[in-house]
Amino acid sequence: MKLLAGSIFFISLMVTLGTRVTIAADDPTFEISHQDFLQEVFAGEPPESKPVYIRGELRQQVETILQHRTTFLRTRYWMRDDISVWILDEIGKDQPITIAVVVTHEQHQSTIADVEVLAFREPRGWEVRHDFFTEQFRGAGRNASGRGLDTSIDGITGATLSVRALRKVAEIALLLDEHVRQE
Repeated sequence: MKLLAGSIFFISLMVTLGTRVTIAADDPTFEISHQDFLQEVFAGEPPESKPVYIRGELRQQVETILQHRTTFLRTRYWMRDDISVWILDEIGKDQPITIAVVVTHEQHQSTIADVEVLAFREPRGWEVRHDFFTEQFRGAGRNASGRGLDTSIDGITGATLSVRALRKVAEIALLLDEHVRQE
């Protein structure tokens, strides 16, 4: 009974704070369609996707952020005006987490407008999909040193690997956005 009361309190608190709450009984895995997300970001029909090839110095930078070798040679992105969307996968503990990062570019600087977990396949760490966590990324850019984010992202107990995956993908999205805008 205490568990149920605690859960109701948590849900009430999250609703009061304006956080979207998804209740998943025993299965925290879920998936949001790429197309639905893109239509929401671009307020209708999204632009055509474009490829960016991950090679040379760019590949080295991506692998430095990931702290492991990358398995992809290219990725696709969607861009209209000052908004770009990057949908990337990174391993949490054992399974890939599909993460969408919306980047805005103003005054010669790229910053994160939104982070959304589109697919979560791990049995633990699913808390990273909630707004109370992803809101921390809004307004973040890359450090002046070019390594890491310029904003501190608080972790979540029990979700360390999922938090790390989101941080890495956010940084890679900013790197790739800067790369394609320089071309």
